[in-house]
Amino acid sequence: MSEHESDESSDALDGRVCVVAGGGNGVGAAVARSLAAHGASVVVNDVGADVHGEGEDPEAAREVARDIREAGGTAVAHPGDAADLDYALDLVSETVDEFGRLDAVANFAGILRDDLSYRIELEDWEAVQRAHLRSHFALLRASAAHWRDAAGDDGLSPQRSFIGVSALSAMGNVGQVSYASAKAGVLGLVRSASSELYRYGVRVNALAPSAYTRMTETIPEEHRPYTREEMPPEALGPVVAYLVSDAAADVTGVTVTAGGDRVGIMRDPEVTRLGVREGGWSVSALDDAFRDLAEGYELTRTDSHF
Repeated sequence: MSEHESDESSDALDGRVCVVAGGGNGVGAAVARSLAAHGASVVVNDVGADVHGEGEDPEAAREVARDIREAGGTAVAHPGDAADLDYALDLVSETVDEFGRLDAVANFAGILRDDLSYRIELEDWEAVQRAHLRSHFALLRASAAHWRDAAGDDGLSPQRSFIGVSALSAMGNVGQVSYASAKAGVLGLVRSASSELYRYGVRVNALAPSAYTRMTETIPEEHRPYTREEMPPEALGPVVAYLVSDAAADVTGVTVTAGGDRVGIMRDPEVTRLGVREGGWSVSALDDAFRDLAEGYELTRTDSHF
């Protein structure tokens, strides 16, 4: 158990079954181990690709599952591509066949193919959308259908949980137009699904993590925002364990940001100021009013180079 996990909650997930997609590396692997340490049976999914989405290695998922079992936990590996709709259905159904239930899905699957907007290749754009956004769609679609079918008149009890993984880059980041778009899409998916599924006893939340992983290592060392010691992946395990547990009952549609010793809530997009002009707006009227209306909002950006 790492210093970031509290033994006070080590049984918080007893009897629960959790699928962790992208669980073969980085934050996904750390979360899978943490959920198991808190008592959950964990299904570790990973296609085993490198950070750019190349190759496949089923050993990535198997190694994490093996580590969990050697530590006294319960885990099985389920290597495969979470963005494949048929595979996602099989992952859910085979998890239920193996353990009799499915309580939570968290999706850490993803890749990086960074480049600037005016030169990124379509192939790279689509690969990033597939790895991040389509994998969320496939896993949500499969798990939500199962949970809806299993729900009684009053919904599922205990509540089930789907955790989408976004990123602070969803707010925009130079050189990450594909990654930022995919991660922003995850937030839209979470907000919509949380409204649809609450009646069935399903919570849908988003996590925007900060952690030192193999993705961080793609950044030149002098530009890396933090070290592994400052932002260890293991620090995120208890955050996900909490969101999956009964302690987070009725918490849904929320975006949690976490990293190191910090946990916070990201506010959803909202209208902060509204101008009304009888008869509608003209260019000249907007010229007079727009900057006052947008007071406090940064309208200009400094130039940056990739």
